Amino acid sequence: MSEVWNMIIQRLKEMSQYILLKQISLVGKIWKPYTKLFLIGDNAGWVLDEEISALIWIAKKLDIQTVYPNIYKYVQRQSVFFSMRYRGLDAVSRGINHRIGMAYFHGRPGEGNPQFDETYNALCKYHPLISRIQVSHSEMYDLILGSGIDPQKVFCIPIGIHAAWFRMQTSESKYKARHTLGIPQSSVVVGSFQKDGNGWGEGMEPKLIKGPDVFLSVMGLLKNKIPELYVLLTGPARGYIKAGLTRMNIPFHHAYLSKAEDVGEYYQALDVYLVTSRQEGGPKAVLETMASGVPLVSTRVGQAMDLVKHGENGWMVGVEDVEGLFYWSEYIYQHRAGLGENLRFARQTAEANSYLNQLPLWSKFMQGFIEG
Repeated sequence: MSEVWNMIIQRLKEMSQYILLKQISLVGKIWKPYTKLFLIGDNAGWVLDEEISALIWIAKKLDIQTVYPNIYKYVQRQSVFFSMRYRGLDAVSRGINHRIGMAYFHGRPGEGNPQFDETYNALCKYHPLISRIQVSHSEMYDLILGSGIDPQKVFCIPIGIHAAWFRMQTSESKYKARHTLGIPQSSVVVGSFQKDGNGWGEGMEPKLIKGPDVFLSVMGLLKNKIPELYVLLTGPARGYIKAGLTRMNIPFHHAYLSKAEDVGEYYQALDVYLVTSRQEGGPKAVLETMASGVPLVSTRVGQAMDLVKHGENGWMVGVEDVEGLFYWSEYIYQHRAGLGENLRFARQTAEANSYLNQLPLWSKFMQGFIEG
């Protein structure tokens, strides 16, 4: 008897799904072509999904109607934006009858990563079918144009921030943040809030393009100069970094944040933030650090190469330059009392690249991608 009921329930589910899809299809047919925007993230609850949330906010400001994303497969002739270039290129290759846009933040071909090579080759093949590409920095802009794509389809828009989520650090806010996190007030705290392990588990296998090995090398040098060294980590898959810090007897605190806006309070506890990556689209931490009034030392990657003015609003060195990262981190420690002008300029840079101030850039992106 239970088998019969299971069959009935399964049949009812199939009928309900069929009716729902039929309704979606009927509604889609009365929509004017290319007047609805579907925004597709990666469902990982990390940076790419944060960007989709920001685009929903931006679309609302621009009076563009966004639609529940998962129904894009069941309607035709609308506008679909993917935060993952892989999914966007896959949709194009399958001939989906939509205008397709995508973010293409990083992934230089020819450097030993087969996925980056395959993705770029797909771009070279299918770019006539792509309507819009967002890149976040000048290096990627030039790379995308090298595919042969029409330059009018490519828009350089940095990965932005909600500036209101971040406030300039004060002695009082630093004290409070460290007290809350249980960090000794005498510590010299280095921040690293980026995912740098492969996968979504413990992250014991390093994601080398993010430079976790470089970070640990810098920490080893700093420990010899700064006995009070302490590392503050957020983000998933940080096992490789944590194991390395444990081996070096460097104390650390690691937190995984449930809400993206909570990260602003963690910047308040820092003395310096380090970006040690080999390739990046952002990272988002560049602008977050600047917005928080925390000194930034970064390799020349991603949008840091366009936004960081060395010695003016941050410090920048070459990729894998362990000595340079160490030197400027120690410099900041030695000269922290005289960095006020630098930090004010950094805040101005962050505000200029906030989502609010990017609205004109996104308006141009949407022209010809969304009708009306």
